[in-house]
Amino acid sequence: MDAERIITGTLAAPDRLDRALAAATGLSRERVKRLLASGAVSLDGAPARDPSARAAAGAAYAVRLAAPQPLATPAQDIPLDIVFEDKDLLVVNKPAGLVVHPAAGNPDGTLVNALLHHCRGTLSGINGTARPGIVHRIDKDTSGLLVVAKTDRAHENLGDQFSRHAVHRRYVAVCNGHPQPSSGTVTARIGRSPHDRKRMAVLPADSARGKHAVTHYRLLQVLKDCSVIECRLETGRTHQVRVHLASIGHPLVGDPVYGRAVPALRPVLTRLGFARQALHAAELGFAHPQNGRQLRFSAPLPQDMVELIEENAR
Repeated sequence: MDAERIITGTLAAPDRLDRALAAATGLSRERVKRLLASGAVSLDGAPARDPSARAAAGAAYAVRLAAPQPLATPAQDIPLDIVFEDKDLLVVNKPAGLVVHPAAGNPDGTLVNALLHHCRGTLSGINGTARPGIVHRIDKDTSGLLVVAKTDRAHENLGDQFSRHAVHRRYVAVCNGHPQPSSGTVTARIGRSPHDRKRMAVLPADSARGKHAVTHYRLLQVLKDCSVIECRLETGRTHQVRVHLASIGHPLVGDPVYGRAVPALRPVLTRLGFARQALHAAELGFAHPQNGRQLRFSAPLPQDMVELIEENAR
């Protein structure tokens, strides 16, 4: 098993401790804060825990990084639709129905199990043994693009891009009804529903709970009883597109949690066997963590959404 790793050096310039350490080590500020809180950092030989403390130029630091734990998650030969891959990362087009990582009720048969087989151990370990390489997630029944980190350095860089909202994300969805106006922006806090902990909900703007969320939408095609729209995300909250569109009266077709299909659509959904939210992560763009080159990927609509649109075309 790999041993604990210690990063040492000196800080280049006076700054907040978390910012100075992030610049010196290449770790993200969020990870630095977690390391400070856990007592894994010393400064000039003394324990350091306050991320906002002022750090002097030339101060000597030591950061202890725990040894990666052995994986308990089995590698499984599950087919993957790989859009791009190099030594630092890969981009996968996830099918609807595939869970991203093991959890209660889904111990295996997930994207992570497939990645462990495909990558044969070359996955970032930052998120622990259950989520190696996973930088971000999309819901089980949402299809589309995900980026996966092979190295810790790539994971740190990509995670920082997501936290700064510097990643391009475009979704295509089919929603109930015909949004008016045909384009707009939904800005509303999202957090756990006070009535059902398994659901997310729009919360009051002055709420201390939840997180700020912004979704830009645009009508692409008017169908009989529904519409094809695109959604561009400024933020990436749990169930963001689903919750925001439901909050303006246009829940996603097939969404079992946040909305029901209009009566005229139900026979169509039954005939097609369409039993998921009609949501697809169609585009993903970010800066390559190694060389900074801007990358952008796209994935065509899956066949079930194509059929749904064709069946409802005017």
